[in-house]
Amino acid sequence: MAIPELIVDRITTPGVLAAKLLLPWGSATDGVGQRGAHQLLAATLSRGCGPYDHRQLADLVEGRGAGLRSDANEDGLLISLRCTSEDAQELMPLLDWMVTAPHLATEQLELERSLSVQALQRQREDPFQLAIDQWRRLVYGDTGYGHDPLGVIDDLQQLDEGALRALAAQLTSGRSVLALSGTWSSSLDDTLLNRTGEGWHDTDEAPPPPPVHWMPGAEGDLIMQSIDTEQVVMMLGQPCCPHGHPDDLALRLLQCHLGSGMSSLLFRRLREDHGVAYDVGAHHPARAGASPFVLHASSSAERAELSLSLLHQSWQELRSQPLSEDDLTLARAKFRGQIAHGRQTSAQRAERAAHRRSLGLSDDHDHLCLERIESLQAPQLMEAAQRWLHRPHLSLCGPADALKGLERRWHQLQSSAATGSS
Repeated sequence: MAIPELIVDRITTPGVLAAKLLLPWGSATDGVGQRGAHQLLAATLSRGCGPYDHRQLADLVEGRGAGLRSDANEDGLLISLRCTSEDAQELMPLLDWMVTAPHLATEQLELERSLSVQALQRQREDPFQLAIDQWRRLVYGDTGYGHDPLGVIDDLQQLDEGALRALAAQLTSGRSVLALSGTWSSSLDDTLLNRTGEGWHDTDEAPPPPPVHWMPGAEGDLIMQSIDTEQVVMMLGQPCCPHGHPDDLALRLLQCHLGSGMSSLLFRRLREDHGVAYDVGAHHPARAGASPFVLHASSSAERAELSLSLLHQSWQELRSQPLSEDDLTLARAKFRGQIAHGRQTSAQRAERAAHRRSLGLSDDHDHLCLERIESLQAPQLMEAAQRWLHRPHLSLCGPADALKGLERRWHQLQSSAATGSS
């Protein structure tokens, strides 16, 4: 049944309600030549729906001090409402109308297209964004995870109103989730429990599954882009398992160890011990498909080769050296902190609840993870790294002269690692 599954989370708040409607149509389902279509559609949904045009909708929401937005990420399209408990009864129907009766007016579509193109043009000026974009293309290729949810300028400029209306018609199909967190009246309870699902399609139609397997492109394991800057940005990593996979928790502890806070391995090694990096971190987002596990650093051109060597060393150690007991204890504490920080607001609680359900995870999944980390030991973390982190791919962005040296250094490091593992 396509009517959204309902999750309610009553908590004591100062009269605030957060609602999150998560639809299974994210940027990973963008079609060929339509990269960015679902984000463009998401942005346009909030510019008129049901009985309200864009001005009336803005007046209704903003006149009550509420917030309403719609965005597409890789795995879904998320509509978010934040309002007072008193206004919830009047504003909640907007979530249905945005999906079942969007206006998609031509002038609003053109405005959102212009804003998306401008955002993508600004990203071209950011070395960090350039590096992550080309890393995505290197490892995911033409699959759904191979582009930023904002899309690609050439594709966006070719999208017409008919293409977006066809995508909008699909939104009412597939498994969707509506999560509420906060305080609301009993009358809203009655409204939600007696939903008829009018406008939603009772169908088994579902979006294509996200990429669980990945195939490196023809470029091999290295991609570079020269830009006029004194800074070098490097991204080293590979896709691994989906969120909720049995090995996912071990990899999340490794991510905490590597890149969470000033006590993390990368911060201590690259910044405190060697002073070679401006910024370091580890990126491992929760995805329905093959999720990236990426170490990143930015460095001066003069210190870039040492930075790359230290990143590569840190990557190889994950597979060859178990964490010390102190490091494992610290990683567990950081993971517990991440879970706690992600539950501070009603909006965070609602979004996480919808995300868990959309991935087919139990509502107590996070609690079970907190219990499981106590029994996970260092050898198990190393075994997970050996299974998933065996073929790093590198994206470099910086001055041309520095890139030549980094290319040579990368091949040396990879050759040495292959020899050591044979």
